[in-house]
Amino acid sequence: MKLEIYDPAMCCPTGVCGPTVDPVLARVASALFILEGKGFYIKRHNLGSEPQAFIDNKTVNERLEQKGPDVLPLIILNGDVVKEGTYPTNEELAKWFQIEIGVLVPKKSANQLL
Repeated sequence: MKLEIYDPAMCCPTGVCGPTVDPVLARVASALFILEGKGFYIKRHNLGSEPQAFIDNKTVNERLEQKGPDVLPLIILNGDVVKEGTYPTNEELAKWFQIEIGVLVPKKSANQLL
């Protein structure tokens, strides 16, 4: 399984930078971290810092030319576009990687406050 995410230009992919935290970006970053830990190939490209990746990928380049930046984020699974304009839900990630959804929920450590 190979998942590539072509993010819009942003300061960081985690959602924890800037004055407010984007809960969707934080959830996605956490789920992708867990998937990477399980050995899945996950690659993110940020338009702001890696514009060449958007040019080099013919599919991404064509979608951007046709639909503009609203197509981002563009989600590609095993070479096929599976989602555009929004990030995948944990349910979608679990289905794509054939894992239980509970795996994508970070476990609280013993020293975290409840």
